[in-house]
Amino acid sequence: MVTSRWITGLGIAVLAGAVAACGTTAPAGDATPTSDPDPTTVTGTPTGSLAPPPEPTAPAGGLPQVLSGTRQVTIVRAEGFESGLSITDDGRLAEVDGDEGRQLFVAVPLQGRLFLIESYQGTGGGAGAGGPVCWRVRDPGDGGSLSVEGAACDAGDPRQRFDIVAGGTGADDIFMISNSSAYLRHSSRSGLILEEQGDGSPTPDGFRFNDNGPAPTS
Repeated sequence: MVTSRWITGLGIAVLAGAVAACGTTAPAGDATPTSDPDPTTVTGTPTGSLAPPPEPTAPAGGLPQVLSGTRQVTIVRAEGFESGLSITDDGRLAEVDGDEGRQLFVAVPLQGRLFLIESYQGTGGGAGAGGPVCWRVRDPGDGGSLSVEGAACDAGDPRQRFDIVAGGTGADDIFMISNSSAYLRHSSRSGLILEEQGDGSPTPDGFRFNDNGPAPTS
């Protein structure tokens, strides 16, 4: 896997030249001089300048663009930048180094800080394809760790309603993900798990949401 797949592209800075309006005077012998334009008004588009690319605007409610439901993202654990999250072919959420599974995600706002997380077929930098499956908490029922699996999307299912909050690192693209106070983190033994916080519990992982363009439309 190429590491740069998981990193967003740099923006393009565009320089525009300043334009000053100049008055005109009538030639000698002309009895009716032309009026000067308002020196504070600039008309037209300067020749040779480039219009700046449109920048995404913050959605209503102050949510970051990557949490607006209008952008698709790849998700990378902040401490695991060489691997990206994927709903793999066997239906579980895991970190992968290749192109397997569903690696494009859309966080769809539900209420407050709760989101439905859709996953699409496709890899970093590509367009999501086909219908989505959604993250859902999986309880093995044997006392083992909670994990995340792919399932048919159902916004009314509490197991699919994930809390996404700023990661506390100062970076505006890193978030912590939880469901009913169980936080997503990496376990060296079990991979990605959900675990409630308690005394002595490891700190939840932060996850970087890398913008990969407009979300797929249904």
